[in-house]
Amino acid sequence: MKETSVLICGVGGQGILLASDLLGKVAIEAGLDAKKSEVHGMAQRGGAVVSIVRFGEKIYSPIIGENEADFILSFEILETLRQIKFLKKSGICIVNNYELPPFSVSTGIDKYPENIPEEIKKHSKEMFLINGLELAREIGNSKTVNVILLGALAKRLSFPKECWIKTIKEHFPPKIIDINLKAFELGYNS
Repeated sequence: MKETSVLICGVGGQGILLASDLLGKVAIEAGLDAKKSEVHGMAQRGGAVVSIVRFGEKIYSPIIGENEADFILSFEILETLRQIKFLKKSGICIVNNYELPPFSVSTGIDKYPENIPEEIKKHSKEMFLINGLELAREIGNSKTVNVILLGALAKRLSFPKECWIKTIKEHFPPKIIDINLKAFELGYNS
């Protein structure tokens, strides 16, 4: 498998770090080397969170520069726009169609940008807009948005589906394995 870089972004509390942990574990389960980095300064106050997962035969660093991400997996649409400079021209964006206005917008200092999906499309080969929260509510647990989005990413990666299922079963406590497997399937088939 060629070296692959996935940038996962959103805001604090959306499960970004959990998603990046799962992705890294799946890569290792598939027999690859994987490295991960994360930035989550003001995450507890709804601030930006970014995690990068890189995997391949041998990975020396989890850090990427501009135009180096193969995928952006975004949990909040504005955060996609903030991180788009890291996406390769041939890169793919999988975006949760969810807006969480930053503090400056909530206080009236700034306006939330319009036409964000169109802007993202200008910078990516493909963009998939997913109503993650709506899908999560359909299966009865709004906390599964991150696993739904991982399922959508999994469909576009070459890892065997069994690696994902095994990792989910090993990672989550028994009482929430089934709902997370449902969430993964929902994303995978979206």
